[in-house]
Amino acid sequence: MSTGSPGSPGAGRRCAILGDVTDDVLPCPRCGGDLASETYYGPCTACRDALRAAYAGEAREVEVVAYEPKMNVTPNAVALKDD
Repeated sequence: MSTGSPGSPGAGRRCAILGDVTDDVLPCPRCGGDLASETYYGPCTACRDALRAAYAGEAREVEVVAYEPKMNVTPNAVALKDD
């Protein structure tokens, strides 16, 4: 696998595919089950589904307050001068 020249932006970065790393079956870091059917290391399919269900966000309408600019400075005297 080529990682480019030493000064290139992607130098030294690699993605570990389980088949390339080891022939042993690694455990799921969350439940300890086998990751034999997984391509990448991480939570197993069942754990990913449980995490999605537990932390699923619900869509809701958010009411936005109308923008009102605040007055940080007083108007200058020339602009307020009556003719």
